[in-house]
Amino acid sequence: MSSVLNRRSVLKAGAGLAVGSGLAATAISVAASRARAAQDGTVLCDVAGDSALAQGLGSGDLGIPYHRADSGTWGYVFGDSWPGLQQSGTYLGSPVMLTQNAFDSSGSNPISFDGALPSNGHAAQLFSYNHNADNGYGYEVSRIPNDCIEFGGRTYIAYTSVNSWGSGDGSLMAGIAYSDDYGVTWQDYPYHWAGNAQGTSQSLYMMWSFAGIDPDGWLYIFSKRWNGSHTNGGDGGAIQLFRIQPSDFRAGNFGAQQNWAYLNGTWQWTQSAAPSVILSGNNIGEFSVKLIGSTYCMSYFDVDAYAIRTRTAPRPDQVWTAPKTQITGNATAGLPQVPNLYGGYIHPGSASATSLTLIVSQWDGTVGSAPYWVRQYDGINP
Repeated sequence: MSSVLNRRSVLKAGAGLAVGSGLAATAISVAASRARAAQDGTVLCDVAGDSALAQGLGSGDLGIPYHRADSGTWGYVFGDSWPGLQQSGTYLGSPVMLTQNAFDSSGSNPISFDGALPSNGHAAQLFSYNHNADNGYGYEVSRIPNDCIEFGGRTYIAYTSVNSWGSGDGSLMAGIAYSDDYGVTWQDYPYHWAGNAQGTSQSLYMMWSFAGIDPDGWLYIFSKRWNGSHTNGGDGGAIQLFRIQPSDFRAGNFGAQQNWAYLNGTWQWTQSAAPSVILSGNNIGEFSVKLIGSTYCMSYFDVDAYAIRTRTAPRPDQVWTAPKTQITGNATAGLPQVPNLYGGYIHPGSASATSLTLIVSQWDGTVGSAPYWVRQYDGINP
């Protein structure tokens, strides 16, 4: 844990931290990275003259990708964001969205942003709320996106409202915001899942990932405890699974969910018991689950291992493979090294279940100093 910086608390305090000795090795040539056939750490923002800056976002993290089904284009949802490089200028907020007309799953061409919401060239916070204030639910520092999905003409973002970036469970609540104009305007469903500051500590509903709508017609969702600060020692890597009909989800009828639970000596889908923990182990920060082809793929930041790791399963409710390390914060032979990494979101447009595109965040721990960006990795075999 000591090797992983609490990036958020430092960022909000405006304090500086000494840069780790391994950071200099990450100062790769962006031009050289872009020349590769497959992207292997290509920096997608916080670089002078890049496509993100042209859309009003200088520096930001997360970059959660989703398919804009109505238009056949792509969206990328960022967390805390600034209009200038190295976190300069007036804070934009969180979440913030950039868009892309066409994604090259072969990796021959890196992600390049063509638009921003609410309007091209003018990235701005999507949700209407105040930071470091009580917006009617309790004190909120920020609302951090966890995943985004679009279906049936409506776009959804699952987010965590953060009460504190200090150690432990700093959650206030989790919520679902939706847009009926493909990301321009947003509103919340009235129901929220209570977090630590609202009296429910270590809730497994604080961080969501939309795996997608399966051929069986169900929307499968994985969720876990809040560990966005990477300091929640009670996280334990616990992940749960539930599913819901897309029509019920759209209607906000969240009570219609079915839970994957171990009940009366057997695993089953049920509404008579809460979801059971399907995976546990090391503490986990950001995570992502996506149906790629006919395989369910999972990627996550393993806080204890200080690495982005992956797993797969033939079905969401079947056995997952052992974790496979893909990108590390410390030197590991044969693997990319990215000190102070986190995130690791699966692109739903990935080439295949054996050639994933991952979006990985990196922050060097110093406000006003690069990097505070996301990187693109292609050809990841989980």
